[in-house]
Amino acid sequence: MSADEGDGSADDRAAAEGGPTVRRLADWDRKTLRSLADEHGTPLYVFDPARVRENCRRLENAFPDAEIQYAAKAHTARETLQTAHDEGLAIECASAGEVRRALRAGIPGQHVTYTAVNPPAADLDYVVDAWREHPDLTITAGAADTIDRLEERGFDGRLRLRINPGVGAGHHEKVVTGGHPKFGAGLDRAPDLAARIAESFAFAGIHAHAGSGISGDDLEDHRELVRRMGDLARDLESSGIPVETVDVGGGFGVPYREDAPALNLDAVADATREALGQIEGQLAIEPGRYVVADAGVLLTRVNTVKEAPEMVVGGVDAGMTTLLRPAMYDAYHAVRNLEQGASDRDAVGVTIAGPVCETADLLCENRPLPRPARGDLLAVGNAGAYGYEMASTYNSRPRPAEVTLAGETLRRAETLADVSRLDAPEPTTPRSHEDQP
Repeated sequence: MSADEGDGSADDRAAAEGGPTVRRLADWDRKTLRSLADEHGTPLYVFDPARVRENCRRLENAFPDAEIQYAAKAHTARETLQTAHDEGLAIECASAGEVRRALRAGIPGQHVTYTAVNPPAADLDYVVDAWREHPDLTITAGAADTIDRLEERGFDGRLRLRINPGVGAGHHEKVVTGGHPKFGAGLDRAPDLAARIAESFAFAGIHAHAGSGISGDDLEDHRELVRRMGDLARDLESSGIPVETVDVGGGFGVPYREDAPALNLDAVADATREALGQIEGQLAIEPGRYVVADAGVLLTRVNTVKEAPEMVVGGVDAGMTTLLRPAMYDAYHAVRNLEQGASDRDAVGVTIAGPVCETADLLCENRPLPRPARGDLLAVGNAGAYGYEMASTYNSRPRPAEVTLAGETLRRAETLADVSRLDAPEPTTPRSHEDQP
């Protein structure tokens, strides 16, 4: 077998020991990926639930005494929610739709938390109705107004208070949440709001979240957030308000670049516990990206090759409607040509461009890669977190299928008929030319 093929044996050995600290794009078996692309077509998301199990176990080893909640917004497939729960994680939801997915996946209400951020009325209506059937479900509110709206709907169950600790971190300014006024009640308002919740609801603790994609460079910001939360918990406890949990969020980063080091999760756990200090309640965390990012790849085929003065443009059938992160955050995703013998080709500056008529519709720009040819199959790494979830039907393009590494369908490919199925019914009689706008 050629070096291009790879038999995955190194990854298999690592999996037997709990899995590698990070799964790089080169660790995916290209023969298996090519077979899946041939069977299901492209673009195609490929997801490995076994990797989710490994990442969950790594988190539990690092945080053995914490309540770990999987942030469902990273990847909402039913099997992902069930796998995380089977490994001992609760499920944290950011919308009514995610709550519905979790409950439909069989997750008990006591292991479901809904974190409301400026929640639409329909979301609150649905979640409060779900709470009546699952009274152990927890809601997190970050504004007095949200507390009022819950009370108006008759909710008096488990309520957690989201705090704005005045410090945030993350891989991009658009995902730094900890210090933005959109998120949570200010520290100065927290004691009064906590007292109100403790009087009228079942006070389930306090919550804060620094941001998304936190790396070792952001550890001091994370540590400061945790320290402030620990101080608040002790202040509440000293005033007679028991704090069940101190939830310091998630956002643990993964290395998207091939040469970036893996997050030292044990160091993050040690820093978290040290910054939190002694509290009467339980530490809680909400990882999402860390659980699923390296469990998924995106497959796409080259359909157009264009020579440009300073680069080669490889046009592919995936774009910003398939994987939004590069256009939205200037995010880097590793790209690998899966064709046998591709590594023997000359490396040139390659721009991988999608089919959307926008300059932002690029998966990478002028990156050293083997010269592409029409029909080549490319893999895009670390696509398990926020890949499929942020896909859209912009340009009336159907969303792709998502299958497991074993070829089982997690989500079927949309069709052109799916894209237009929500349109108003066609008129029963044709419009005349005079009716045209």
